[in-house]
Amino acid sequence: MKTAEIKINVTLDENNVPDTIQWSSTDGEREESLPAKAMFLALWDAQYKNSLRIDLWTKDMPYDEMKRFFYETLQTLGDSFLRSSGGDPMAENVIGDLRDYCAHFGDKMEILTEQ
Repeated sequence: MKTAEIKINVTLDENNVPDTIQWSSTDGEREESLPAKAMFLALWDAQYKNSLRIDLWTKDMPYDEMKRFFYETLQTLGDSFLRSSGGDPMAENVIGDLRDYCAHFGDKMEILTEQ
């Protein structure tokens, strides 16, 4: 059995606001830590049937990048759900609705015109 470790280091200012976020993985292609400006981490607690989340972003994360980050995250959540459904037709219908919402979100946030 293989084990991998993901390490996240967050440097905080005097008000506990993230200055920097660095991450690394023992299973990654690079040995050095890589910078990130924002992160969403969600874990499933099977005992209590709820999710545990950590949402962090650095104070120098520009708003336009945050809008794009939310858009990309919504899109990839749909991809993940579709892969986990094992081809459930209902999941495919719901993902279609999520894709429609993502298009609406991208339009309202003027993300889709930035490409």
